[in-house]
Amino acid sequence: MKKVALLFFTLLLTTSAFSQGMLNLFGRSEDYFKSLSEEKYTEAYNFFDDSFKTKISEDNLKDLWSKITEKFGKLENVSVVGTKAQGEYYVVTVEAKFSGDTQNFIIGFNKTDKIVGFFIQPKAASEAYKLPMYADSTLYKETEIYVKTPKHQLVGKLIVPKNATNYPVVVLVHGSGPSDMDESVGANKPFKDLALGLAAKGIASIRYVKRTLVYAGDFSGAFTVKEEVLDDALAAIELARTTPGIDKKQIYLLGHSLGGMLAPRLGALAPDLKGLILLAAPARKLTDIIIDQNKYMFSLAKDTTDKGKKLLDTIILELSQTKITQLGTVKPDSLLLGMPASYWVDLNIYDQVAVAKKLKQRIFIAQGGNDFQVTEQDYTLWKTALEKQKSATVKLYPDLNHLMATQKEKGNSQQYDIPGNVSSVLVDDLAIWIKTK
Repeated sequence: MKKVALLFFTLLLTTSAFSQGMLNLFGRSEDYFKSLSEEKYTEAYNFFDDSFKTKISEDNLKDLWSKITEKFGKLENVSVVGTKAQGEYYVVTVEAKFSGDTQNFIIGFNKTDKIVGFFIQPKAASEAYKLPMYADSTLYKETEIYVKTPKHQLVGKLIVPKNATNYPVVVLVHGSGPSDMDESVGANKPFKDLALGLAAKGIASIRYVKRTLVYAGDFSGAFTVKEEVLDDALAAIELARTTPGIDKKQIYLLGHSLGGMLAPRLGALAPDLKGLILLAAPARKLTDIIIDQNKYMFSLAKDTTDKGKKLLDTIILELSQTKITQLGTVKPDSLLLGMPASYWVDLNIYDQVAVAKKLKQRIFIAQGGNDFQVTEQDYTLWKTALEKQKSATVKLYPDLNHLMATQKEKGNSQQYDIPGNVSSVLVDDLAIWIKTK
């Protein structure tokens, strides 16, 4: 039962919505490393749980950090690159950049935000991300940009075709959870693939770090997808409007997963967009998507016992609490499965399919047949709703997974540890569709 429950919590963290508890631990992890880098060992030692202190002394910690800096050099910065629930504990993977090398560390936290484990992560022996075959750096140039809102600044990349003017541009909008500008998942970087693939075909793109990754502290109270996604996407669209060389009448928005779900909403807020691209976009409510994910994972576990069925029923009942459409007596910042009630209400009163049907922009919807996170059920709903609209293209790619890479079967999240690239067929289709007047 514990094994299956772990799958449930992992799904919540990695495929649906980021955990508020996890966000709080981002800052704790950074503060811990800051104390170490400043040689404030007593302060760093106080991050430890009492039980962990019985296994390691303050002098042990000092000696360990001295050996680490002797090997890697001075600590320059740290960033959280992975999070997950491990039973009753939270595990945070931190990438630390030293003057001489980069090294990942694994920190275990208990429910009181105290450290119960601190480990050096062995260098991965498996393959790392590889550039797609369709990336040709002789055809484009890449520059650093910043997507700015009144209180935030997000670093990003603008890729434009070389020796060209008046070209289309695509703004890339992330899926759920904290994410870097490449939308990195394991050994995969789908946004980098898409940006390079489109650039090689004469189409510019803007991608940027998601706010929840670099401004985690902003998400400690009530918020909605406006703060999580919409404000920054609109700022990126505005940046596209003012970027030299871009055809202002050929600005497109590409949303993946949650970003695809919100794409119609962004299309309504930015009616001058030429078109919307929805990749692996839910057509249903987010809660229903999560419930189906859990049912799928239980089917893989092949737990047919009464206890297993009862656990699944309990999980579904807990998930169903997030189906609220109004606050009533519930406070906006009340947490429901790690997210504030205001977030769930905002999403639940939004009907992405209905909004899409009313839009005048062109729409391209792509769904992978081997996607276990957003399924063909969503594809069917999109197709039924939009197939009679000449401005809409809805296409199923039977062998693609949630990251729009080729996959032999649906599998589970472990597939993302294997390097893969966004399908060249999809990139070709998108480029042709964008260039079709």
